[in-house]
Amino acid sequence: MFEKAARTKLRIAYKGQATVEDLWDLQVEELDGIYRRLRAEQKESAGESLLTPPSENGALNLKVDIVKRIVEVKLAEKAARLDRAKRRARRGRIAEILAQKQDQALMDKSEEELAQILAEMEAEDE
Repeated sequence: MFEKAARTKLRIAYKGQATVEDLWDLQVEELDGIYRRLRAEQKESAGESLLTPPSENGALNLKVDIVKRIVEVKLAEKAARLDRAKRRARRGRIAEILAQKQDQALMDKSEEELAQILAEMEAEDE
């Protein structure tokens, strides 16, 4: 699909003429506006006409498919970013709880055990 667009130098009407590469820089909302306009053109041209052969609608269909695919990719990337952020926050929370549990485990040790641990640590530093 993208190869065909590149080979045919496909342009889409958006603030002048936009290339397929330009579409990747647009926000999803802007792409949705382009998609709705293209779908309206597609529906308008879907009516049978003796003057417009079906092959002329191929470029319009390609434009619709490309815009749709770019939106799908952008939405999937956004979902992946949100998922990574959630996982990162969860890892941070788990690390925080683990540190609290380790602190509590140290608090539960007797004075003698703490003194022994401290002595061992000092011996390692020497």
